[in-house]
Amino acid sequence: MSETTVIRLRKNEERRLKAGHLWVYANEIDTRQTPLKDLPAGAACIVENSQGKPLGRALLSPHSLIAARLYSRDVKQELSRSFFKKRIEQALALRETLFDEHSYRLIFGEADGLPGLVVDRFGDVLVVQTGSGAMEAHLDTIVSALDAVLNPTHIIAKNEAAAREIEGMERYTKALKGDLVDEVSLTENGARFVAPLAEGQKTGWFYDHRSARQAMVPLAKGARVLDVFSYCGGWGVQAAMAGAESVTCVDASETAIDYVHRNAKLNGVADKVGSIQGDAFAAMKQLIADGEKYDLVVLDPPAFVKRKRDFKNGLAGYHAINELALRLIKPGGYLISASCSMHMPADRLLDVIHSSARHIDRSVQVIGYQGQGPDHPVHPAITETSYLKSWFCRINFSL
Repeated sequence: MSETTVIRLRKNEERRLKAGHLWVYANEIDTRQTPLKDLPAGAACIVENSQGKPLGRALLSPHSLIAARLYSRDVKQELSRSFFKKRIEQALALRETLFDEHSYRLIFGEADGLPGLVVDRFGDVLVVQTGSGAMEAHLDTIVSALDAVLNPTHIIAKNEAAAREIEGMERYTKALKGDLVDEVSLTENGARFVAPLAEGQKTGWFYDHRSARQAMVPLAKGARVLDVFSYCGGWGVQAAMAGAESVTCVDASETAIDYVHRNAKLNGVADKVGSIQGDAFAAMKQLIADGEKYDLVVLDPPAFVKRKRDFKNGLAGYHAINELALRLIKPGGYLISASCSMHMPADRLLDVIHSSARHIDRSVQVIGYQGQGPDHPVHPAITETSYLKSWFCRINFSL
């Protein structure tokens, strides 16, 4: 299949694209004129409306619900090394404006004009994730462009997401330049961290909460803090560095808890940071039974709503975990409640916090809100790129 492949949309299905969105769903394509099953993943194509008017150039993922992703409105734009190099340089310029340290998300998919691609930077180590068969097909060119722009010592592909199997892609972690490293080092808000790569989640770290962790600082001073779903201590260690009296980190992963203590020691706060390894729900129930109370509880759970059809069960999970957290907070204490679920709107999460508080005769004062950090820019036409939300609340007895 040549790069002049054309996919034709059904009538009136171009409205989202004309409004700035970049995705073409499989059910928007006129499959009588362009049968999806005959199109190879990764092929570049021209997207046309039902009258044959070109709308832009896209990468194909014919086995996915998102069957094509626009990468340029210029129908002549080829996927050359120079194309990727230019987009990477544009993304890098933003991050260099924002951050002094080389610790950030370098490429955030659609918001950086590279749909289906994520690259996190850990100094001289780049960790790459290709979230579509299309980007996977161009991985060699992407690596060459990254090397040309940054000349890192290591480029690691961390492609372990279960969603890859939908497009028939294997799951793997391997070195694309340099040797495969077991862990990465980074700096965030003045704190130093190490995080596991092979055994870690996603790219090894979650840069997206950087701004929210910075906003936590005044709430942590002198506080007794509980950090639930702590992973490697991004919240908890920074709370200890902000002057917390004590911090307890809760995570199910033994590896994550080991890194919590390593990071606490690395930042000189090992004496303030303790941990509980185990299921978050069970651990919080036991803390309630033991009569424990905290000045600040941070909830940063995994996505409870991964798909729209999971919403009802996921919503119940958010209710349950927030109510447990509220039971552990002293009157006048604080809750930071986060969700990384794209399908959980911010207002619904606030409803969860409020209704959970009412259920146990508490009242809530909203004192702040944080989304993802600026190295995760939002594409204004693609609501899916605005996925992270954190509510900062003061908890009182019922008013």
